[in-house]
Amino acid sequence: MVTMSYTKKRRTSVDKIYDHLYHKITMLELLPGERISEAEIAAQFGVSRQPVRDAFSRLEVVNLLWIRPQRATEVRRFSIRKIVKSRFVRAAVESKVLRQAALACDTKGAAALDASLEKQRVVVAARNHAAFGPLDYAFHATICSIGKADFAFDVISAEKANVDRLCRLSLSKENRLPELLSDHEAIVDMIKRGDAEGADRVGMEHLSHLDATIAAVSESYARYFEP
Repeated sequence: MVTMSYTKKRRTSVDKIYDHLYHKITMLELLPGERISEAEIAAQFGVSRQPVRDAFSRLEVVNLLWIRPQRATEVRRFSIRKIVKSRFVRAAVESKVLRQAALACDTKGAAALDASLEKQRVVVAARNHAAFGPLDYAFHATICSIGKADFAFDVISAEKANVDRLCRLSLSKENRLPELLSDHEAIVDMIKRGDAEGADRVGMEHLSHLDATIAAVSESYARYFEP
């Protein structure tokens, strides 16, 4: 996830506005196609319009806003082409990261993965979909760290965010949290065993589980997709 939560950098007005809107868009509190007023956001945060414009620009870069000159800014609708691209890029990067993590995992890394799973089990038992999201990102960040590829998390999180917003439309209705947790447990098992090929295999199976959800959402919520 491209938010300030993964850095210790001092947060500016632009950061705060960006994080606020990023959360509302990715959590579907603002729906695809919904209009956003620059003036209203500026008034809400008590700032001039310039920080809002800067935050809007950053959100456009990550495909969450559509800025149109002389027309209202809208929450970006889903694009099948961008989703396919995100899945492709994430799979390529994550495959390498999972293999490296399996080969590099030590006692400390195994403990970090176990701790991550325990936190996930708690929120899955409570069916707390909102709390699972940040833990999901932290889980993948931990794997990147174990694989000595922290830089890869920037790519994974950005591409993951493009798909997660769509999947959230069906996540709570289908209660897919147990399946996601089970996938994560299988990934951790392979990494802790030092099985690079197995970690890659179960990781790619995990990603493939998204395909049916993407197809179902694109049919049920066609109005949220670009023509």
